[in-house]
Amino acid sequence: MVQGRPDGRVAVVTGGARGVGEATARRLARRGLRLALLGRELDTLRQVADSLPTQTCCIEVDVTDEAALQGAACSVQRRLGPASVVVANAGIAAAGLFADTDTALFDRVINVNLLGSANTARAFLPQLRRTGGYFLQIASTAAFGSAPLMSAYCASKAGVESFAQALRTELHHQGVDVGIAYLHWTGTDMIGGIDDHPVLRALRTHQPSPARRVHSPDQVAAWLVRGINKRATSVYAPPWLRLVEPLRPLLPSIVSRVARRSLADLPAAELHSNTGVLGAGGRADWESHRPAPPLPPVTPPQC
Repeated sequence: MVQGRPDGRVAVVTGGARGVGEATARRLARRGLRLALLGRELDTLRQVADSLPTQTCCIEVDVTDEAALQGAACSVQRRLGPASVVVANAGIAAAGLFADTDTALFDRVINVNLLGSANTARAFLPQLRRTGGYFLQIASTAAFGSAPLMSAYCASKAGVESFAQALRTELHHQGVDVGIAYLHWTGTDMIGGIDDHPVLRALRTHQPSPARRVHSPDQVAAWLVRGINKRATSVYAPPWLRLVEPLRPLLPSIVSRVARRSLADLPAAELHSNTGVLGAGGRADWESHRPAPPLPPVTPPQC
């Protein structure tokens, strides 16, 4: 595939308005793929689309709305052709103690990250079967060892890993490959002000020096696109993460032990502050789904 020359394939990127989604779309477009950008922020999607060198369409859609996503898939096929590459990247994160996290917010993180990925696969599988395509599920090192203060995010990323592993086996004989991308610290607005953020700072402080490095969205996108070109089973961003795989059975206990020390150093006011949704994209999604103010709480019965 020659850079800059149309290669006829269509790539779909959810969460394409910013961050890793935008950077991945740019790199795929420079390689000549036509792009369909899906997300919640239509104006931002259009700005990205207008700057790409290949034919692009953008569709405002909520990945948790299965019917709308099915409609978006039909629109992509009608406007660009059937998808050969689908990157399930849409995701949000919320930080804070589980007990202090709004129930609707916890559920929203799970719905967007896990159910949204399943909806994306369901909507585009007919096209991927037709093209013998490739589905890339964006996961995270949060699936390696669950960190406190990020319970919904970690649960959702562990879930998408398991989902993609099952899907890979089901589609093996149908000509569709499924890859899982494991992202570590990436410099998107989701972790903006990382050293000033009590939760993110606590998660990062005791990691080894190489593991604390924050990589740019463009660098991460380069690793992802390399994996897409190879139809890789696993994509590690950064690549040295593959060396961690043999240690995965040990990681939950290691993460728990280190995290307990980190949390012990946090002032109580910071530990119990509910920091809510991380990043502009997550806040835009949450604001559009924030439930009406609840009625005065009823004191639950004592057990």
